[in-house]
Amino acid sequence: MFKRIIIISLFQLIYLFSFGQINWKFSTEKDGIKVYTSILPESKIKAVKVICEVNANLHQLTALILDVNAGAEWVYETKSSVLLKLVSPTELYYYSEVKLPWPLQNRDFIAHLTVSQNPNNKIVTIYGPAVKDFIPEKKGIVRISESVGKWLLAAQGQNRCKIEYTLHVNPGGNIPSWLVNLFADQGPLQMIKRLKTQVKLPKYKNAYYSFISS
Repeated sequence: MFKRIIIISLFQLIYLFSFGQINWKFSTEKDGIKVYTSILPESKIKAVKVICEVNANLHQLTALILDVNAGAEWVYETKSSVLLKLVSPTELYYYSEVKLPWPLQNRDFIAHLTVSQNPNNKIVTIYGPAVKDFIPEKKGIVRISESVGKWLLAAQGQNRCKIEYTLHVNPGGNIPSWLVNLFADQGPLQMIKRLKTQVKLPKYKNAYYSFISS
C-alpha cells in the first residue's frame, strides 16, 4: 500500500513538471540567477526552479549535462557521479552520491536522463527522474527514490542560451522537511554558478549533436 502511494505521488510530480502547473514564488537572485520555490501537492518539500542566461550554445550545454562522469566537478555537494548505462546518444542512466554534513548519512540516486528537442521552438529538454532499483542500495547511504529534475535550454542567439532548471527531491531518512526547505534554493543556485564556469572548458567548446538543431 505504501509503495503504491509513493508511485502515485511520483507520477503526480512528473505530471506537474511536464505541464508546468505549479505556482512558483520568487526566492532569491544572485549574479543574474533567479531562484523560485513552490510547495507541491502531497509533499512538504519545496520544489525549486532556476532561471538564468549563459554564454554557451545548445550543443555545449547539452554536452556538459550529459557528461555525467564530471558531475562532481560542478553539481552541488556531489561526492561521485558515474555513468551506469549509455542507451543511446539521447538516453543514459547514471549513479550519484550526495554529501551531507555529519551526523546525517550521505544520499545516493540513479537518474534516467533523456534528451529531446521541440522541432518548432528548438527548445532542448533534458529530463531526469530517479530510478530506485537500477542497482542495489549501498550500506550506510540512503537511497533517494523520489526525485524529478528537468532542464529546458533555449537559444538566445548564436552563443547564448536561457536555462530553466526545475527540481523536486525528497532526501528520505529522518531529515525534517523544514530543514530541507531552509536551504532548498542554495544548492541549485551554487550549481548554476559553477555550470557557467564549467561549460567554458575546452572539452565542450566544439560539442555537436546531430539530434540538436540550433
